[in-house]
Amino acid sequence: MPKKGPKKNKVHRSMDVSTLATKIFKRLQNSPGRRFALDDLAVDIGLPHAGGRPLVRSALELLVRTQQAVEEPVNVFRLYFEERYVEGTLDLTQSGTGYITGTGLPEDVYIRENHTGTAFNGDKVKVLLFSSKQRGRQEGEIVEVIHRKRTSFVGTLDLTPQHAFLLTDNRRVGKDFYLPKDKLNGAKNGDVVVVQLMEWNNSKFNPLGEVIKVLGKPGEHATEIHAILEEYGLPYDFPVEVEQEAAAISLTLDPKEVARRRDFRDILTFTIDPADAKDFDDALSYQRLPNGNTEVGIHIADVTHYVQPGSILEAEAYNRATSVYLVDRVVPMLPEVLSNQVCSLRPKEDKFTFSCVLELDNEAGIVNQWFGRTVIHSVRRFSYEEAQGVLEGKEDPIAQEIRHLDRLAKILRGRRMKNGAIAFDRAEIKFKLDENNKPIGAFLKEAKDSNKLIEEFMLLANVSVAEWIGRAGNKASGKPMVYRIHDDPDPSKLTDLSLFVRPFGYAVAIDGRNAIRKSLNAMLAQVKGTPEANLIETLAVRTMAKAVYSTGNVGHYGLAFDYYTHFTSPIRRYPDMMVHRLLQSYLDGVTSQKNNDLDPACLHSSEREKAASEAERASIKFMQAVYMEQFVGQELDGVISGITEWGVFVEIPLTGCEGLIRLRDFSDDYYSVDTANHRLMGERYGKSYQLGDAVRIIVKQVDILRKQIDFGLVSTEEPRNVQQPGKWADTSPSPRRGQQTHRKKR
Repeated sequence: MPKKGPKKNKVHRSMDVSTLATKIFKRLQNSPGRRFALDDLAVDIGLPHAGGRPLVRSALELLVRTQQAVEEPVNVFRLYFEERYVEGTLDLTQSGTGYITGTGLPEDVYIRENHTGTAFNGDKVKVLLFSSKQRGRQEGEIVEVIHRKRTSFVGTLDLTPQHAFLLTDNRRVGKDFYLPKDKLNGAKNGDVVVVQLMEWNNSKFNPLGEVIKVLGKPGEHATEIHAILEEYGLPYDFPVEVEQEAAAISLTLDPKEVARRRDFRDILTFTIDPADAKDFDDALSYQRLPNGNTEVGIHIADVTHYVQPGSILEAEAYNRATSVYLVDRVVPMLPEVLSNQVCSLRPKEDKFTFSCVLELDNEAGIVNQWFGRTVIHSVRRFSYEEAQGVLEGKEDPIAQEIRHLDRLAKILRGRRMKNGAIAFDRAEIKFKLDENNKPIGAFLKEAKDSNKLIEEFMLLANVSVAEWIGRAGNKASGKPMVYRIHDDPDPSKLTDLSLFVRPFGYAVAIDGRNAIRKSLNAMLAQVKGTPEANLIETLAVRTMAKAVYSTGNVGHYGLAFDYYTHFTSPIRRYPDMMVHRLLQSYLDGVTSQKNNDLDPACLHSSEREKAASEAERASIKFMQAVYMEQFVGQELDGVISGITEWGVFVEIPLTGCEGLIRLRDFSDDYYSVDTANHRLMGERYGKSYQLGDAVRIIVKQVDILRKQIDFGLVSTEEPRNVQQPGKWADTSPSPRRGQQTHRKKR
């Protein structure tokens, strides 16, 4: 093979200064925040020799004179722009690029991968702004880390005779960590470890860290679950002093306190909860009034009676802000003695509660309402399944009462839907675990009438409390409140959803609040049971804004409420504790809080809720991978549920499991993606694959560490009556959705 000759210069030596300046200007535009040495620019544009340097210098001087470039310091140049700085939070993407978000920013600021500096995901940073003419968006470069969101990170130890590194699992962490050999603290090669950041001042080098905890070997159940908890900063053990303070709380109710409360112990009261629940934080009481109306008491565990401001328990509850429900365990906000004993509304026990008591007419209209502290005695604990049996006709001593509450709940739900509430009724993913917490089955659990009965009365209590404070608590009255708010959908995302669903025969309005709600509900009803249901429901959810806690009320779009809060779960949510205290202070005629006291707690609670949700999803993906590993090499029938540029997602109908068939596995032709029609098209033979098509797949591999499931293509025959993974099933979207890969052309 002949040797290649010397590379020709990209720019002819006789090029005039003006033309060369234009070329250099385009180079500066491509990296607006970067500073270039003169010699580097000369190499970039093809004039690396000494004779070309004066020409490059002249072109740059022309750009400086015309305010298109800046020289700072000598012989170092960047694109000209006015120096403006903003502060915000870095939100990194899987690709390594990021966005700066913040309440004071008119728009998110785009950060290229090489402009993230020494920031990690979630850090508060200072950003130098500049505009990108190419993309018309606000861009910037991180110049300072103001505050780190976290300083400990999880990964795998890569140990060689020369070096030690922490290989981070999460692509959004950034660079791997360099670990000095004397900072390994007994960790061995391949261990999953937690590393404390020691120093990172220069983005050209790896951050420096020290091993502070060894979690175990990759793939082991305990290791992976603890890694998830560490990754999201979720403490799974309580400090000794917190446990001691909780243990000192008496399980016996103080008679003097009982006397100060409204007594419901002689009124029929019961709970309805999941079969495996241990913390019962809500109960319903029921009695028919002489006028024919129904008095319903929504009784909530009185956590703030036991957890006082300034206590160690209070500080711990604030820091955690929420309980976390992983597949195999609960990481509670409060110690077990409180969450499962003292505060839990267990049957056959007197309990202190904070109650919303409503008198409802036969059409579920509120005639009277009362809020205050109470004492109750639950006579019965129903599981959702037991209550559902009663609703479906099973005899029970209180069947009549439960069925009447169900009738009222259905009226309440119908009213919400008529007012424009969005019906996101998606099934929950559940697992059956063995004695070692290994998943031996999985299934989708749909909400039935017993679930919806409880949901409607909890919503009613939340709305009633929020309205009572919110309508009276206008600006003049000075009564702050913690609201659960949900803003209107993002218009651009709504437009994208409308365009996406149109080829399927669905329509989504993009103008008018009521029209949008009506069209979304109509589409969600129509899509149920179709092959494209999972994909479209997922996209519809992503169109919605995220619900958060705030002292500024904008209503709750998804539930169609003008006033809404969280009052009904103080055992597992800190904002509910805040609402209990606010409500009591207003009942007492005292305004004890200011918005500037509540705002940081609202933000903190919203952030912890997000972390908990991400951890829960990660535990589900891990369990799905573990469960599906047993089916590697087996053929299954599936239905195409997604078409992307990097492959095809296939769902197993009887199991709900979704995996990826990579584009390269379609080997009988060269296939291109027809995005408009959501299908693959074979270029030589015209064969196509589209959403809803039946395909025969083989489970190729399961990567437990990455929580990923890969399928291979067998055939496109109609589904046959073959052995599936059984009654129990893996049911979550593949973790690869949203991650783009590339393939070589064949």
